[in-house]
Amino acid sequence: MAVVVALAFVFVVMFPVPSPVRALSSNYYDHTCPHLESIVTSAVKKAMSNDKTVPAALLRMHFHDCFIRGCDASVLLNSKGKNKAEKDGPPNISLHAFYVIDEAKKALETSCPGVVSCADILALAARDAVFLSGGPTWDVPKGRKDGRISLATETRQLPAPAFNISQLQQNFAQRGLTIEDLVALSGGHTLGFSHCSSFQNRIHKFNATVDVDPTMQPSFAAKLRSVCPAHNRAKNAGSPLDSSNLVFDNAYYKLLLQGKSIFSSDQALLTTPKTKALVSKFASSQEAFEKAFVTSMIKMSSLSGGQEIRLDCRVVR
Repeated sequence: MAVVVALAFVFVVMFPVPSPVRALSSNYYDHTCPHLESIVTSAVKKAMSNDKTVPAALLRMHFHDCFIRGCDASVLLNSKGKNKAEKDGPPNISLHAFYVIDEAKKALETSCPGVVSCADILALAARDAVFLSGGPTWDVPKGRKDGRISLATETRQLPAPAFNISQLQQNFAQRGLTIEDLVALSGGHTLGFSHCSSFQNRIHKFNATVDVDPTMQPSFAAKLRSVCPAHNRAKNAGSPLDSSNLVFDNAYYKLLLQGKSIFSSDQALLTTPKTKALVSKFASSQEAFEKAFVTSMIKMSSLSGGQEIRLDCRVVR
């Protein structure tokens, strides 16, 4: 759930907050589109063979979709005219791999036209991204509908990389997600990469007295500072989110305990006894992490969303 910029938390309460969807079912398409899951998996595998960053992109895309108006594929919609869509909001500028969903949708419209929502495709693609990166798999409850509203201004609802623990807890609680969900879903940072702008606050001018966040392991901080100098001009400069960023594992939690986390919001998980205990639990047991992650993913991906089945995932007709 890494995002590009930190925005003022006070705006969060201004927008609609999603609630759990009703009537989702793992066998929702068994009769209407029996080959759905294999078609989506095939699209994800094909994309991964050409671009190893695809799994992280799909997982992040699903998070960012669900946290705004629920899991309704509004993150996929293109801006139109004066309406700037979610994908063009500051935290979403670096989202990519939308074409994977397009390819799956195209194949599904041939196999079972007008049946499968873009929101369900994205939920399945995120699950496949985790599994194909060495993580767990799970039955994805299906039956989501696609939304018609996508506003860039609402991306300020996304949890930002500079959030402290109280901001994170409140942000998740508004979506019916617990502290356990917060710590487990943060483990999604085991996949992916962050640009310098998302952690610059920790390695330059941290506060009035120190330049670098003192909770950071010194040699790790020095390495980040060399990649991201104070006046960095390299557009693609940044850091992997953990030491095995193409593999879904529990390295994120182990590194967090060693002072080698990237975001302030990662480090924030060590600032309360309960969240720190969960970090330690997941660091010591990949099995415990995977079990908790699956439970929280199903919970998050069940947040309610739209009303229709979009024929083109990027356009409302």
